[in-house]
Amino acid sequence: MDNKNIFLRHTAQTSPFPFAIEIERADGIYLYDKQGKKYIDLISGISVSNLGHGHPKIKEAIKQQVDKHLFVMVYGEYIQDSNVQLAKKLADLLPPNLDTTYFVNSGTEANEGALKLAKRHTGRTEIIACYGAYHGSTHGSLSISSNEVKKAAFRPLLPDVKFIHFNKEEDLELITQKTACVIIEPIQGDAGVRIPSKSYLQKLRRKCNETGTVLIFDEVQTGFGRTGSLFAFEQFDVVPDILTMGKAMGGGMPIGAFTTSYDMMQKLTHNPMLGHITTFGGHPVVCASALASLNALIDEKIIDDVHKKGDLFLTKLKHPLIKEIRSRGLMFAIEMENFEIVNQVVEKCLELGLIGFWFLSTKNSFRIAPPLIISIEEIDQACEIILQSMQHVYQQNPKLIE
Repeated sequence: MDNKNIFLRHTAQTSPFPFAIEIERADGIYLYDKQGKKYIDLISGISVSNLGHGHPKIKEAIKQQVDKHLFVMVYGEYIQDSNVQLAKKLADLLPPNLDTTYFVNSGTEANEGALKLAKRHTGRTEIIACYGAYHGSTHGSLSISSNEVKKAAFRPLLPDVKFIHFNKEEDLELITQKTACVIIEPIQGDAGVRIPSKSYLQKLRRKCNETGTVLIFDEVQTGFGRTGSLFAFEQFDVVPDILTMGKAMGGGMPIGAFTTSYDMMQKLTHNPMLGHITTFGGHPVVCASALASLNALIDEKIIDDVHKKGDLFLTKLKHPLIKEIRSRGLMFAIEMENFEIVNQVVEKCLELGLIGFWFLSTKNSFRIAPPLIISIEEIDQACEIILQSMQHVYQQNPKLIE
């Protein structure tokens, strides 16, 4: 039985139609299959590989840590260099009230921990999230995500969860002294890159202050330079009480984290002790990779060019199939008429050696989230393939756009 058949038969499948590219290696913005075909990875493994594949500083940090030790103890008991240095680096880069980090294994785990902390801190149970939100696939994160199709088969979920409309100021009145937390993406990802007004997020911050509600920003997708700043919230002059992270944080290794103030985080240490626990969170090799990735992002000033590169995509991507482009930095949703058109564009791009994707809940939009290291020449090449694919779909399916 060859690898593809083993993959389809003996590894769990998430959909009936995986890309099923048999990956041999990856380098920079490129993936290579076992037949030698080269693909431009224009989605960064869904906003994970912000520094591309195989960054030398990340690889070296991993190798050095492997030579020291791998896993030695469950999270929180031993002092390990890569773990504490990563925590200190984050504290140095974030606002003063975000100075203490709990490391977990993924973005959805970070959101689970943040929800628990908010309930423990306030003694309240009500959670408010937004329509259009996506926060993960575990039970708690699914409860505060908006896609009812994805949720229906797994109910009952968390009780006492309410939804408000994203960027609708009137809905902020639903936040009361019964609300433990509001969890929100500063820029919605799965909803198709929806960007709120600065006024909305600032009024949300004030409402949470007035009611004693914990404000959680989910920056699992938007973090680590994706939108043109280290974190998207910096562009809105609003600071959350808890910040959640994942995806690009690990430089290609699996990690998530939630960060808050020292005083708030202490609530998970007492009454009960071990209020939140994880075996592999803060794994030394993963933290070494994450620290090297963060250092490279800052030291090499990679974020400085993100808006310029994003503008270049916007300048070049003009085609009759495109109804709207929503973007911030190097995070794009290219809206078309329907999923059928998007899927045909995705498939043609794949044939021509470029990996694009759609969104779980916004399937009429083509997703672009390239590695931040993509060059101007590579953007030119990528846009040429996308436009060629769109033109092919346009010519082959005139009825789709009537």
